[in-house]
Amino acid sequence: MELPILKEIVIIFGLSVLIILAFQRLKMPAIMGFLITGIIAGPYGFSLIKASHEVELLSEIGVIFLLFVIGIEFSLKGLVKIRNTVLIGGSLQVGGTILFTFLIMWLAGLDVPQALFAGFLVSLSSTAIVIKLLQEKGQLNLPHGRIALGILIFQDIIVVPMILFTPILAGNGGDLGTTILLLIGKVVLVVGLLIILARYVVPKILHRVVRTRSRELFILTLVLLIFSTAWLTSSVGLSLALGAFFAGLIISESEYSHQATVNILPFREIFISFFFVSVGMLLNIQYFFQHMLFLLLITIGVILLKMTVIVLTVLIKRFPIRTAFLSGFTLFQVGEFAFLLSMIGLKNNLLSKDVYQDFLAISVLTMAVTPFIMGYSERMTDWLIRAMLPDAVRRRLEHFQRSKKQQFEKHHVKEMHDHLVIIGFGINGHNVARTASQANIPFVIIELDPVVFQDAKKEDLPIIFGDANDELILRHAHIHEARVVVIAISDAEATRHIIQKVREVTETAHIIVRTRYVKEIESTLDLGADEVIPEEFETSIQIFTRVLNRYLVPIDQIQAFVNQVRSHNYELLANTAGEFPFPESLRLQIPEMVIACLPVQQESNKIVGKSIRQSGLRSQFSVTVLTIRRGNRYITELDPEMNIETDDMLYVFGKPENIAQVNKYLVLG
Repeated sequence: MELPILKEIVIIFGLSVLIILAFQRLKMPAIMGFLITGIIAGPYGFSLIKASHEVELLSEIGVIFLLFVIGIEFSLKGLVKIRNTVLIGGSLQVGGTILFTFLIMWLAGLDVPQALFAGFLVSLSSTAIVIKLLQEKGQLNLPHGRIALGILIFQDIIVVPMILFTPILAGNGGDLGTTILLLIGKVVLVVGLLIILARYVVPKILHRVVRTRSRELFILTLVLLIFSTAWLTSSVGLSLALGAFFAGLIISESEYSHQATVNILPFREIFISFFFVSVGMLLNIQYFFQHMLFLLLITIGVILLKMTVIVLTVLIKRFPIRTAFLSGFTLFQVGEFAFLLSMIGLKNNLLSKDVYQDFLAISVLTMAVTPFIMGYSERMTDWLIRAMLPDAVRRRLEHFQRSKKQQFEKHHVKEMHDHLVIIGFGINGHNVARTASQANIPFVIIELDPVVFQDAKKEDLPIIFGDANDELILRHAHIHEARVVVIAISDAEATRHIIQKVREVTETAHIIVRTRYVKEIESTLDLGADEVIPEEFETSIQIFTRVLNRYLVPIDQIQAFVNQVRSHNYELLANTAGEFPFPESLRLQIPEMVIACLPVQQESNKIVGKSIRQSGLRSQFSVTVLTIRRGNRYITELDPEMNIETDDMLYVFGKPENIAQVNKYLVLG
């Protein structure tokens, strides 16, 4: 029996592999490869794919898995932290985009319902593309990443009222008030049920499943939870993707969230490819080339309109100019949920067939350029700030932001001298601050995330709200008087700008920078950093330090080698060509001896009741007893005539093979 969709799957994957391989050589993103695959194989290309509906269903599954993983990584606590961004930021972005689009379309000659519906379509961005790219770039937890996620969540929620309102807008609906009240009631019921599941039901179920040690059962349970939650939200009129996001939030509250992510990622990668292919299939190439100039102009207009609204929204939320521009370069496209909404508009005569094709072309174009624009967003942002904003405008914006920041700064940082400045209050920054506090080192923190700032203020920590790339913020922290500056943020581009700005203010402060990769060390040092600590090699150092420790290498020699590695900026570890330049002193002094702990558990054991001398451990096995743990006591001053008792723990020193013989001797008794 032939599977009807099997041919389409083979075509999609086969074309995708070829196209993405070519794109990789050109350093183009994989998403573009999937879009091109859809255009070539779709009904307006070579019509290689006949089962278009089935491909769309598979694409929905991809979006479901994508949103599930996002929910896991974000957690309920994370969602609560960005509630203001979701509600206020989302409302400003969606409302502002609808308003400006409505005015433009109305002035262009469309009637009020059509102009308002056009605003609905343009206001929605692509959750699937944006989140995937942010994850790949490691930017989901950066300020513009959290802003994007919050606004996208709001869009996924607001699309439901838009769908309900569309028939009414066209004059085909019923009682709007009753419909909205009923929907609110359903949402409250679903959210309440999900909170109960997250706290009391799902953790217990997962615990029982994990105890079976069955990987298949664990994956099956996850998939059941994902699809049942998506089905639940869909049944009350919400989107499938929103239900999957809720499922991820539920799992995030359990201790098994990391393993869940690992198991679901392969499903996400496979099925999300169908989504991008299905988007490419929608574009009518012939219609596009016939109206290419017009469509390109409209696409540019849509991008500029959305970026303007997003930048204004982020500035109103008191974030710095750089974060505002990065957010604009992230959310400018027209998204996948707009496709669903456009089909409803087409059925209700709010869109003509030609306008529908215009919308599809604009949507696909904005999605297609998203990977490129996001890839160069940091460079374009820096260029915009330097070149396009007149000095007077930039000063006004900075003055506006500083006035907003002052609302957060209830306590002025006192005059400080010879202190530590910590830029970024994430995990690393928090640990540095805690250590400085214990050591009585005066310090001040600079942080631009309002939520993190407020949490630090509750702990009564000396913290300044602001962008460390702003000279006035640095001077407010008295950085010109600081002895040490620690830059502990994960944005490599922002780190480079901050180093340059710090060096413009002070040449004497010792700058320590945390980075993710060793390849960033040299460029960071050239900018003015004094020390760069790469996470990937520091992990290696900690591992081989413990390895050498187990081989009984003297601790002073281990520490000397570690200091040598760090003082030469990890060149010893980064040298992949040729032999690893390991010190000869360490090689010569690694003995073939280990320390092990052996239990004496059986009363019939041949050594129980005998003295250490009589046990034969030294004479028969060449193993030396160093210490005996008896109950909660450690006996370190051993007498050769001391008796060995049941349940003793013997700490012995010797060759590994000799200790193995002793262990076998003890077990066999």
